[in-house]
Amino acid sequence: MVEPQITVEIVYAKPGEQALEQLRVPADATVGGVIEQSGFLQRFPEIDLASNKVGVFGKATTLKASLHDGDRIEIYRPLIADPKEARKKRAAEGKSMKKGAREQGGDNA
Repeated sequence: MVEPQITVEIVYAKPGEQALEQLRVPADATVGGVIEQSGFLQRFPEIDLASNKVGVFGKATTLKASLHDGDRIEIYRPLIADPKEARKKRAAEGKSMKKGAREQGGDNA
């Protein structure tokens, strides 16, 4: 008896390099199992499944999650900066730039 199979994709990107592989895996495969099978851990030694988050189609998931035919597994890199802090910094810089423009007789905003 032939074991049912599904087709999934796995993706990982880093500055200057993106990798996408399509794999046929058993229908009962898990996210972690597919990552192990894909060879991405050997190809990208910086991936540490204890710290890198993973998702399916942009939605965070666990390594034990089951998959469906056509799913795309994504391995995320750690964030360099906290997004909330980065937004606060940009907002503060924008306010100071507007204030400077008004003091110089520029923008009336």
